[in-house]
Amino acid sequence: MEILQNSSYPTEQVAFAERVNQLLKDKLDHRPKACVVTYGCQQNVSDSERLKGMLCLCGYEMTEQTDEADLILSNTCAVRGHAEDRVYGNVGALKHLKRRNPNLIIGVCGCMAQQQIVVDRFKKSFRYVDMVFGTQVQHRLPEMIYRVLQGEHVYETSLPNDSIVEDVPVRRDGEVKGWLPIMNGCNNFCTYCIVPYVRGRERSREPEAVLQEAREMIAAGYKEIMLLGQNVNSYGKGEAHGVNFAKLLRQINAIEGDFRIRFMTSHPKDCTTEVLDAMRDCEKVAKHLHLPFQSGSDRILKQMNRHYDRAGYLNLIKEARERMPQLAITSDIIVGFPGETYEDFCETLSLVRSVEFTSLFTFIYSPREGTPAARMDDPVSRAEKGKWFNELLKTQEAVTSKTLQAAVGSTQRVLVEGCADTSGFLVGHTDGNLSVEFAADESLLNQLCTVKITSYDGILRGEYISK
Repeated sequence: MEILQNSSYPTEQVAFAERVNQLLKDKLDHRPKACVVTYGCQQNVSDSERLKGMLCLCGYEMTEQTDEADLILSNTCAVRGHAEDRVYGNVGALKHLKRRNPNLIIGVCGCMAQQQIVVDRFKKSFRYVDMVFGTQVQHRLPEMIYRVLQGEHVYETSLPNDSIVEDVPVRRDGEVKGWLPIMNGCNNFCTYCIVPYVRGRERSREPEAVLQEAREMIAAGYKEIMLLGQNVNSYGKGEAHGVNFAKLLRQINAIEGDFRIRFMTSHPKDCTTEVLDAMRDCEKVAKHLHLPFQSGSDRILKQMNRHYDRAGYLNLIKEARERMPQLAITSDIIVGFPGETYEDFCETLSLVRSVEFTSLFTFIYSPREGTPAARMDDPVSRAEKGKWFNELLKTQEAVTSKTLQAAVGSTQRVLVEGCADTSGFLVGHTDGNLSVEFAADESLLNQLCTVKITSYDGILRGEYISK
């Protein structure tokens, strides 16, 4: 774990961090501890690493135990309504800690905290919560903590959509696999999705800032770097520097070192042949493409505002596999979108059988207040959608078994991540994100090595070849 900090992080925030340090020393008889609770996607996990970095800059020691913390910060998700309900329940449970320790600072941030209706509820019903702030002002955390220590309640809900603040301090949770955000926000406005409303419009980081952070991660020993964005394929659009996502992949690939590059999430409408060429040409880029298609029905795709059709998606898959025959492809599917019929759903099933995805992330549609889809007629019952969902799972199980069997006999690059349950065996993930077990010495832990896949019996098993 490390904290990365450069001089371009706003000097006024560094000054606020120094003041917070001094105030905490004067107020407490121990080194203060902070706990960050993270909900939601990989982007939120990455955001939390930066929140932790700023907390460390303010003098806090990190803990995972809320009952020993002097500051508790919930970094929230707004994608589904039940995620918000969970946050309200968990933050409500912190009230007794505040009673026991009046000096405890409680904060709520992230996507959920960007919505005015949510902020108003915290103001009215959770008065013991000291600060509520959204996604684009999180770099001002030292300032907000200082204001709380001065006796204020802080509510920062503006969405200025300014350029991304670079060089925010980072305290990473992992030591081998790390997140590297390259952009934030989204311009797509899929009708079921709240993200553009809570994270704002697309903003790309400067390419040199991304490259510098990648170099620092590689120098620190990271073996797998995950590039993050709501739509990484849109990286650099409209920016003066002229570096698009394909060029960025090539630039990171050119950094010296033994490491692997992954990325997510890709939107099919922006996944170009230039990106596919870069994936093919760059030996450090994992041959794994997560490309959500959501529905196999053109009618439903139009209702979702996805800006591509079934034929276009299938042609993109064809182009990708022509360049990379061993490419692993994964995807997201929403079952039971408003107005979807069983005939529409069967179009999704046929696409799953046609593409033969390595794995799928599947969801039954959940209405999200504030999105256009939440106002659409939705006559199909939840029980009926559940039957469709189970049919999809059964279909994908057969496809997954077939694709894993097809991996037998291949030679794969594997990042060794731990020891398997079987004594003397290690476990890691291939370029295609397949889990494989093989016999080898524990000195290979956290290293990339070459493994030949020898069998599949519900688990892929292999034979160690070389480093």
